[in-house]
Amino acid sequence: METPSPTDVLAIEEQLGRPPRGLRAIAHRCPCGNPDVVETAPRLPDGSPFPTVYYLTCPRAASAIGTLEANGVMREMTARLAADPELAAAYRKAHEDYLARRDAIEVLAGFPSAGGMPDRVKCLHVLVAHSLVAGPGVNPLGDEALAMLPEWWRAGRCVGAEQGGSGANAVQAPVRGERA
Repeated sequence: METPSPTDVLAIEEQLGRPPRGLRAIAHRCPCGNPDVVETAPRLPDGSPFPTVYYLTCPRAASAIGTLEANGVMREMTARLAADPELAAAYRKAHEDYLARRDAIEVLAGFPSAGGMPDRVKCLHVLVAHSLVAGPGVNPLGDEALAMLPEWWRAGRCVGAEQGGSGANAVQAPVRGERA
């Protein structure tokens, strides 16, 4: 995790079309250099719970994931969870990992993890964000969805070329299959 620079915050605002809520850190950077996943506080500044600790910000990645969702990938994954005990066990471990990471920031007793974990697939955006942050092998369905995506960064930065990943905070993000 890295502290967002003012340039990062501007890039995130442009990606989302609004200021980020509960921003804590840059959790992952796109290979283009912009943030693509942020870590959010489990409780927003107004006190309301926000269980989605890893929030995908890149609009190109989000659009590609939306296409997967529209094509029935979540329904197919949920059906596989019900039929495959090994997959279900691995997905439950992903759920436990997500909760442990969130609980390390703040415990939200009684709140679910995110993305439908551990029993169904409700949001591929969350699962992909978790996979990008945790690295391969932690969230099997996030890893699968990530592998289905086109290389959204190949067209260049999703927001202004002058924004995101510049200066002291610039890093080359790992691409698929590499640990963040």
